[in-house]
Amino acid sequence: MSLPHEEYLQMSVRDVYRSRFSDYARYIILSRAIPDVRDGLKPVQRRVLYSMYKEKNTPDRPYRKSAKTVGDVMGNYHPHGDSSIYETMVNLVQPHKMREPLIDGHGHWGTVDGDTAAAMRYTEARLMPIAMEMLRDIEKDTVDFIPNYDNTSKEPTVLPARFPNLLVNGVTGISIGFATEIPTHNLREVINGTIALLHNPDISLDELMKYIPGPDLPGGGIIQGREEIKKAYETGAGRMIIRSRTHMENGKQGRKLIVVDEIPYTVKKKALVTQIEEEIIEKNVDGLLEVRDETDREGMRIVLEVRKDADVDGILHYLFKKTDLQISYSFNMLVIADERPQQLGLKGILGAYIAHQKEVITRRTTHDLEKARKRLHIVEGIIKAISILRQVIDTIMDSDGREDARNRLMANFAFTYEQAEAILDIRLHQLTRLDIKRYEKEEKDLNKKISALEGILKSEKKLNKVLEKELSEIRDKYGDDRRTTLEDEIENLEVDISVTVPAEEVIVTITEEQYIKRTSLRSFNSSGASIETAGVKESDTIRYFFRTNTIHHLLLFTNDGYFYQIPVHEIPDGRWKDIGTSLVNVLPLSKEQKIVAAYKVDSLDRVADESFAFVTEGGMIKRTKGEEYSKTQKKRGIVAVKLKDDDKIETVHMCGEEDEFLLVSSGGMAIRFPVAEVPLTGRNTAGVRGMKLEEGERVVASFVVKPEAEDVLQIITKEGVIKRTFVTQFTTQGRSGKGVLVIRRRKVQPHEVKVAFLEGEMKHGLLGRTDKGREVRIDWEAYCKHLSVNDQGSVGRTMVQLDPGEEVASILFTARAEEKQAGEGVDSCSE
Repeated sequence: MSLPHEEYLQMSVRDVYRSRFSDYARYIILSRAIPDVRDGLKPVQRRVLYSMYKEKNTPDRPYRKSAKTVGDVMGNYHPHGDSSIYETMVNLVQPHKMREPLIDGHGHWGTVDGDTAAAMRYTEARLMPIAMEMLRDIEKDTVDFIPNYDNTSKEPTVLPARFPNLLVNGVTGISIGFATEIPTHNLREVINGTIALLHNPDISLDELMKYIPGPDLPGGGIIQGREEIKKAYETGAGRMIIRSRTHMENGKQGRKLIVVDEIPYTVKKKALVTQIEEEIIEKNVDGLLEVRDETDREGMRIVLEVRKDADVDGILHYLFKKTDLQISYSFNMLVIADERPQQLGLKGILGAYIAHQKEVITRRTTHDLEKARKRLHIVEGIIKAISILRQVIDTIMDSDGREDARNRLMANFAFTYEQAEAILDIRLHQLTRLDIKRYEKEEKDLNKKISALEGILKSEKKLNKVLEKELSEIRDKYGDDRRTTLEDEIENLEVDISVTVPAEEVIVTITEEQYIKRTSLRSFNSSGASIETAGVKESDTIRYFFRTNTIHHLLLFTNDGYFYQIPVHEIPDGRWKDIGTSLVNVLPLSKEQKIVAAYKVDSLDRVADESFAFVTEGGMIKRTKGEEYSKTQKKRGIVAVKLKDDDKIETVHMCGEEDEFLLVSSGGMAIRFPVAEVPLTGRNTAGVRGMKLEEGERVVASFVVKPEAEDVLQIITKEGVIKRTFVTQFTTQGRSGKGVLVIRRRKVQPHEVKVAFLEGEMKHGLLGRTDKGREVRIDWEAYCKHLSVNDQGSVGRTMVQLDPGEEVASILFTARAEEKQAGEGVDSCSE
């Protein structure tokens, strides 16, 4: 069976999809989600207001069930789901969303807690008085009407909107490829700004912002960032910070109370309280004890109870940063203007509104003028008829019916059709002398009104005066004071670590084999407060020992030139007798990376004020300001110094301009030069030559000394020889030299310095290992009492008797259990 012949349009699927989706997207943008710049309403909002107006659901009438209103809107204008219509009504009712609510709701319409409104069958509503200003004069042909969806009635394309609703009540909308976000403003300020722009179309933005300084939110609060607001008003896009308004009170038992009076725009109170409760449960804020919602009919009141010795400002800053007590709000003033989406600034929005109002007033004036002229024509006919009343009555009495009477009046007395009809409608009792005077007065008033209306249409100045007068009346009737405070600067929220971490004295240790541990002072003391009772592997020893606080930081430098900082409270906690945690599980270290220097600081601000000196085994030295490292994140780390492929960091010092460096080489040489000879350079630089080395030599130790210091330098060679010399033996010279001898050289089997250290560096015990696997343990403090201090050219003394061919392979010193101050050297020395 053959199919009937039909014509088909040949199109690719891609073109079909593109065409259909473009049409759909245009419909969504223009007819659903983006507001019209003239009345600030989305189509569904406009339909709700117009339907309520048409159904006389006005402020002077009783409330009407919301379900009836939803049905009227859906049946006549908005053929979509009832939920979207009712949700629109809810938004137009809620005072925490609308600066000037347009619908007066009766019943449960939702709360700032985020509670949803009751079902539409329970709630009632009517228009607010200010909503009538949105619709005023709509029956006077002030706006265009189009057929509704089924062509059974008409609906307005825009409302007259006698006040700038777009800015006053703001809007939020998401469409296909577009979004709009406009905050609410103060009606009085917006109208004042509109009038200022009306008087001076070339007004600058700065001048305009004297009238409209910024948004005014329904819930009040504090807005920060005046420059960002100006940017948004200029370009249509920007951001601002909205902060809760708080005050302090005294609570019971000396506790302090932070009372939140106003919360940011769009924030749900219940969700905010839950956020704060979670911070308390997780113990993220030290000193924050409880949060209570004491909101009642008197107003909002969220109470945060804090410990009496707590840092109230610090807690607030933390909560501003971590919860919705403070939010960032982004402007995106996208509107429908000239039938297309446009991003407009403040002047653009107000300019479009003024143009709309001029059109509304012009159309209303034209309508009123036409009506007045028609009435004047009738009144003139009536007055003329009264002047020849006898003839008019006789003519009517001689006529055969109304149509004949009308035709005779038009033929005999030159009345127009309209005048003749009006004369026939007059009752005889209206033809008294008093009525004649009334008609004469009406004629005079109509002539005066027509003259005034014609003047408005002919004069832009008079039209502007009418607009200003009507705006001023609305301002004076509905305007109120600003609720939101504006602040110029956006406060930089730096949360002090003491707010989030309880301050506690602790011991931190790092071992030679890279194990780190944080131990409470209580655990340390209960274990005898001794280094010897520490938990370490049998082959390991403590290299760094710090008595510090959980709110402090450790600065760590590795042999390959990396720098890390780690908050003390993030170091894994353990008992004093525990081994600890491998550093590779705390920091992103490789197995080849070793910690060569460690410092504690009470704050990272302290780091910025210091300068770091990096000494390499290859004799290079570099000095860099601490500010280059103060913002480092511990999880990432940064390159602290640029190294040659075969070079390594020997150690890192904190130093001042008046200090001096002392470098010791494995070849038994030492050089001393001023810190000032090493220029300050950037972070990723190699530095300058500090010590000239012979082939095969390396720097084994370096120190920062005071010019007048009488420290004792102690060295140990691989041959088991120890030598003690006053630092003053080494005179200051220029950097990059070979230096002078630390120990007299031997012609046969020259000394090779294994380690060097300064006396008083808090050494406790010595552990030496030879290349034959033999271990030598020495009570260093007791041993040093029997050692004399020699000049720099002497031979030294044998510390341990080695077998022929045996050499010292490594030397480790354990640290004494005393507090280590930032800026001193490392706590022990090794090979």
